[in-house]
Amino acid sequence: MASYDVIVIGSGPGGYVAAIRCAQLGLKTACVEGRETLGGTCLNVGCIPSKALLHASHMLHEAEHNFASMGLKGKSPSVDWKQMLSYKDDTIGQNTKGIEFLFKKNKIDWLKGWGSIPEAGKVKVGDDTHEAKNIIIATGSEVSTLPGVEIDEKTVVSSTGALELPKVPKKLVVIGAGVIGLELGSVYSRLGSEVTVVEYLDHVTPGMDGEVQKNFHKMLKKQGLNFIMGAAVQGVEAMKTKAKVTYKLRKDDSEETLDADVVLVATGRKPFTDGLGLDSLGVEMTERGQIKTDDHWQTNVKGVYAIGDCISGPMLAHKAEDEGMAAACVIAGQHGHVNYGVIPSVIYTHPEVAAVGKTEEQLKEEGRAYKAGKFSFMGNGRAKANFAADGFVKLLVDKETDRILGAHIIGPMAGDLIHEICVAMEFGAAAEDVALTCHAHPTYSEAVREAALACGDGPIHS
Repeated sequence: MASYDVIVIGSGPGGYVAAIRCAQLGLKTACVEGRETLGGTCLNVGCIPSKALLHASHMLHEAEHNFASMGLKGKSPSVDWKQMLSYKDDTIGQNTKGIEFLFKKNKIDWLKGWGSIPEAGKVKVGDDTHEAKNIIIATGSEVSTLPGVEIDEKTVVSSTGALELPKVPKKLVVIGAGVIGLELGSVYSRLGSEVTVVEYLDHVTPGMDGEVQKNFHKMLKKQGLNFIMGAAVQGVEAMKTKAKVTYKLRKDDSEETLDADVVLVATGRKPFTDGLGLDSLGVEMTERGQIKTDDHWQTNVKGVYAIGDCISGPMLAHKAEDEGMAAACVIAGQHGHVNYGVIPSVIYTHPEVAAVGKTEEQLKEEGRAYKAGKFSFMGNGRAKANFAADGFVKLLVDKETDRILGAHIIGPMAGDLIHEICVAMEFGAAAEDVALTCHAHPTYSEAVREAALACGDGPIHS
């Protein structure tokens, strides 16, 4: 039996970051992971491999649609799907081996196997039981499906199966117009699949700013994705090589069917806490199956903490990372802090979509007096040169104080541009502070400055 200051269960972004920070703060640390590789869902079957395929398929799109306009003549590249999957796997390997290196560097023990907590202060992995003064649960989430839809990871797949299909399907039906569905739908659409997205609501990307939703929907349709909105999926019948999707239209209750070679179920994720023994331990859970924690990420059982997708809040890798660092600080006797009002979200399609803070709909609901400053990428020189002039930057600010309350960007590099506003919001900045900051020309970031100028006397290039 080994004894530790902290044992982290799970090595995803929340878990591995928590383990590294604990070790850096002088705590004897171990991390439990049952996969063959570290990094959790994100590095193995989520964020990282999907971004590799998004990048590769976007390069194909550029070659097919924009190279000739720039004087780059020649035959369009053909898709070697096997090689593309190999590139994706190499990307995963580099990242997971990187975490392994960081564990060794920080003297963190990797306890290989699946963990459970037989009692407070003890973690069981396989036949071994280890002692821990503190335990951090970072077990993440798993795919959530619909009644009547059974995932077999062959014909009916989750995001995991969609990242390793044996061939590019002719017809792909995506259930759910959220982040995962639209990203992977984009990948296969660029690779030649006929993609149809079936969504229960009347808009894409639930929870995002309404204006962004409408514009994003239009752009994706223009790119060739088909949408069936306001449709409740009743079931999926998987046959040997094909599948039949049955759905009901909410407006008139009419029932329709769709044929597909592959069906991607992208209806969200749910906390994964199976096998931990939380019931017998007496850990309080929320109605949604999340682990209940206090303001210091501690459960009702002393010395047992939880972070990331298995607790409340947005299921985002970077949110889990922040909580991992904060929980480590709390355990080390320091002050742990996460500003939940400034957690950005990004969709890595093309164009990218990024948001932080409040939407217009939320501000209206709160009855808050606000101003919106908007600037189109059509007025940005760099965007026009790079065939990336679709989209806009929108800043939402307090009407009286000019303090930034939220930002919504749809356009090139939106996922990187949003962080200028994150830093500004963290410092309680006004739009004027951003507007008075010199931005290099020509860059996409000038569009952010112009949106800030639009909150005052007006943008220059619009």
